[in-house]
Amino acid sequence: MEENRPKVGVGVAIIREDKVLLGKRKNAHGEGTWSFPGGHLEYSESWEECAARETMEETGLAIKNIRFGTVTNDIFVLEKQHYITIIMLSDYVSGEAKLMEPDKCEQWEWFTWDNLPDALFESIQNLLKNNYNPL
Repeated sequence: MEENRPKVGVGVAIIREDKVLLGKRKNAHGEGTWSFPGGHLEYSESWEECAARETMEETGLAIKNIRFGTVTNDIFVLEKQHYITIIMLSDYVSGEAKLMEPDKCEQWEWFTWDNLPDALFESIQNLLKNNYNPL
């Protein structure tokens, strides 16, 4: 029997003019919620490498000054999933976010931290519960 252990995810808070980039998820756990770009940490990959790779794969954006932010313990009750999410901070370089994976994300939008959309991904809800502000 396979053990139901937590997975490791990386979320990337891209900072641009006091705003962060969020995407509206689809066809995955947390569907319909807004989250940072990100994904699973791959074997032997550094957190910074994962952040840069996932951001490029999902948005087409290059990022710089990638650094550790915090960690969240995210339990998705409905989906019976448990993630440890490493929140990485980064700075925006240039360009506009593109829907590189339209099967996984409906849209990208920039938000100020004090004016986030209502439906938030579990890791962002946990950031708010812990009074964490990536800006």
